[in-house]
Amino acid sequence: MRTFGFLIHPLSFDDVLRFEPKAAGKGRPLIKKILEWMPPYKVSDVTGVRSRTGEEIAGYFIAIPLLPEQFLELPRAEVMDRIIRGANIAAELGCGIVGLGGFTAVVGDGGPTIAENCPTAVTTGNSYTIAAAMQSLFRGAREMEIDPARASAVVIGATGSIGSACAHILGNRVARVTLAARNATRLAKLAHALAPHVSATVGWTTDIAQAVRQADLVLTATAATSSIVQPEDLKPGAVVCEVSLPHDVSRRVATERDDVLVTEGGNIRVPGNVDFHFDFGLPPGIALACMAETMILTLEGRFVNYSLGRGVNLEKVLEIERLADKHGFTLAGMRAFDREVTPEMIARARENAAARRRAQPSAAAGAASS
Repeated sequence: MRTFGFLIHPLSFDDVLRFEPKAAGKGRPLIKKILEWMPPYKVSDVTGVRSRTGEEIAGYFIAIPLLPEQFLELPRAEVMDRIIRGANIAAELGCGIVGLGGFTAVVGDGGPTIAENCPTAVTTGNSYTIAAAMQSLFRGAREMEIDPARASAVVIGATGSIGSACAHILGNRVARVTLAARNATRLAKLAHALAPHVSATVGWTTDIAQAVRQADLVLTATAATSSIVQPEDLKPGAVVCEVSLPHDVSRRVATERDDVLVTEGGNIRVPGNVDFHFDFGLPPGIALACMAETMILTLEGRFVNYSLGRGVNLEKVLEIERLADKHGFTLAGMRAFDREVTPEMIARARENAAARRRAQPSAAAGAASS
């Protein structure tokens, strides 16, 4: 049976307890120090991934026990060595390909160095992550009755691999796309390169809050370790699709903005009777799109370096989307803030958005007359 490996890591201190329950009760500084000392290791076996074609595969989750901020704060060489060691555990287990999850795909050069130092194929899963993000965003637009062709969209983290590809796809589906990130030079270059190839009006800004205030559709794809999208900045009726982990959207949105729709962009239902033998915070049978890409390539026997580096091949996005459909991988139900987004919640958001849009002109008129 063909097998795959996938590298995971804790996204928060709560996640540490899923990796290591014995950490309960220990202080954060001590936990971080313990994580620094821990080597990569096999977490669990993945069983029951079965394509609609009848092909079945197995796999392994392999932990790189570092928190997101540790991937960024520790010496780059030390972090890369840990990731390479994890990838080589997958090779030793006989895997044909290893997927890079979370910040293991962010640090360094986005995979090529890992591939050069590992005998098995490597992918970041970015191609299917992009495809799933677009499916999620446009599903949200339909639910909130937004016509993409007339909509204004913002991509936060636009200069990254996922963000730039999403901006390219959005640029031919919406009226206006704004590229948002922290580096003005890179943003200007990206906008200049993108504009001739899309039908939308293209803008860019480093003022993320201002960009969000003008947007009907918001897609976040950053490597930030704290919240970027705040409730006070969202337009009534806006759809926010989160591709990033850890989450970019403040949890305050869940309690303060019942007139917007937030959805996680990369949750995929895996075909078969899959058992991960590990709880990484999603419902049974649901994987992240980056994990799913690794599984899809294994089902295909495509043991080649696939989604690597800082650029994304849009042809691969279309290809992996076709292969996902072939094998029965589908977009999972909507989730946000670690819970299901129900049809009732969506209907309430639509109604509240309509009410607030009706109230805004009156409020403006009242302010002008006072």
